Amino acid sequence: MLFFILSRRSCLKKLCHVFPSPEAREVQPGEFWDVVVVTAADESQRDAYELQIRGKVDRRELPLGLHYKVFSDPPGSKIGNGGSTLYALQQLDELYGKALGGLRVLLIHAGGLSQRLPSASALGKIFTAVPLGDPLYQMLELKLALYVDFPSQMKPGVLVTCADDIELYSTGDEASVSFDKPGFTALAHPSSLSTGTTHGVFVLDSTQKSPDREVENVSCLRFLHKPTVEKMRGSGAVCRRRSGSGSSSPSDAEFVYTDSTFYVDFDAATSLLALLKELGPLDCEVDAYGDFLQALGPGATMDYTGDAANVAEEESSLVEVRRKIFRFLKGTPLNVVLLNNSKFYHIGTTSEYLFHLAADAALKSELGLLASAFSVNANANADSGCCVMCSVLDPGCRVAAGSVVEYSRLGAGASVGGGSIVSGCWVGAGLSVPEGVFVHSLCVNDAQRTGFVTVAFGIDDSLKRSVEAPAYVDDLKLLGFGLAERVSRWGLDAEALRFSGEASRCSLWNACLFPVCPDQQSSFCLSLEMLQAALGGPALSLPTGTKLMSMQESLKCKNLEEMLKFRRGLYEDITRRKVNNQC
Repeated sequence: MLFFILSRRSCLKKLCHVFPSPEAREVQPGEFWDVVVVTAADESQRDAYELQIRGKVDRRELPLGLHYKVFSDPPGSKIGNGGSTLYALQQLDELYGKALGGLRVLLIHAGGLSQRLPSASALGKIFTAVPLGDPLYQMLELKLALYVDFPSQMKPGVLVTCADDIELYSTGDEASVSFDKPGFTALAHPSSLSTGTTHGVFVLDSTQKSPDREVENVSCLRFLHKPTVEKMRGSGAVCRRRSGSGSSSPSDAEFVYTDSTFYVDFDAATSLLALLKELGPLDCEVDAYGDFLQALGPGATMDYTGDAANVAEEESSLVEVRRKIFRFLKGTPLNVVLLNNSKFYHIGTTSEYLFHLAADAALKSELGLLASAFSVNANANADSGCCVMCSVLDPGCRVAAGSVVEYSRLGAGASVGGGSIVSGCWVGAGLSVPEGVFVHSLCVNDAQRTGFVTVAFGIDDSLKRSVEAPAYVDDLKLLGFGLAERVSRWGLDAEALRFSGEASRCSLWNACLFPVCPDQQSSFCLSLEMLQAALGGPALSLPTGTKLMSMQESLKCKNLEEMLKFRRGLYEDITRRKVNNQC
């Protein structure tokens, strides 16, 4: 059985309703969100987001008549999406004052480095391409479309969501999703127990449930953050489907309800503002799910406050901060909207991005995703089972099944192997991208000059894994092999390899591996030669004096304007060719 948030036809109808044409009027008060907030990790990321949103509004690609705001985290320690939520509420309060009590706000968390999907690192996860629309949609447009019905069913408050997930659901003919209860209200999706170990899990009052309904509104006893299967069972979170429901094995009959998006009413948001004043400047990561929701419900306990298993960096203040949050929020209601006919998709990694956009027949059918979206010659040059977005493919190109090509130009006769991602690249005529690789070009400012860096990794390489010193670099795997062995194919000495950033952290993310070149085409060509050499092709020696940058360094000195200029050039070229083909 397929699960739909919107059928393809109704999705387009609702998109047309809120995404204006040049002749469209602004959305009316109460018809849509009053404010859409996107959070950023720092001021540089905020500037990048504001520039892109401003361009979308100017081109009338977003609904008009509402406020778009980008709020950055304060400088200093990482504060997590919970800290970002608190500071975003503080900035909203400073901007709107008492008027905030009458506004419906969509808060999208889009900060972070996107190390697991580096094609989104420079321009942001919320601007990740989605194969829909003409011109091409990104996650921002998709989020607004998926939640198009929510504002009319919502009392003033804030809906909190993330930039890299998609929730699909059916409500049936009569029911609707409403956010009108005091406190917090979370969406919940039936999931396997293994999925529950990597998400938040709701423990419900079983007497309130009616599994025959597609949408149910119930109260939650407590919330578990990434629990073990044993803890789910011991807490009473595991539910069982009725016999005859179609499950094929005993394990299929068991499930839990996992989290995605949640709503905070205005009174609870006011409490969070008071909480931030109580906490003072944050110097540790606060999780909007693990730290806020675990404090809610009548069955909540303080047991989780000392557990740092799901924290990237444990700070000494973490336990005390969590205890303050628990004491402040204890007693606040946690309501749950059970979406019994739903699915939750996460697209925050290279593997997930490839699977859901190129291979996953279910999501393609449910959301109407296209194999070729706003592109030229893609249908004639691509295998079935791939995805090409906002790209120009010259005659004779070939994109193999299982690959994604986005915001790129491919010269005549160029090819892309299966299971690869090519993002923001200018691929010269006749060049061949191997299978199973990630290739992404960035424009950088280097010594007051414009340059280009093309990074290349294996799809399954971990850019986050680190070692303590360069002496251990062979524990880092590039394209499935030790880093020292791979760089030797480029005439580089692993002992002399430079790492940017903290000296105590050496990773593929901050390994200075990729040459700075004067133009985008030569950058791609040289990195492709390095990639082919690392995969067993002829070894090469980089020219003496070649400057090498890491992905981390490339982001710090990125030239955002030039990267967006390249995308605008693609947009104009595709638009012109489409018009000419219609004449």
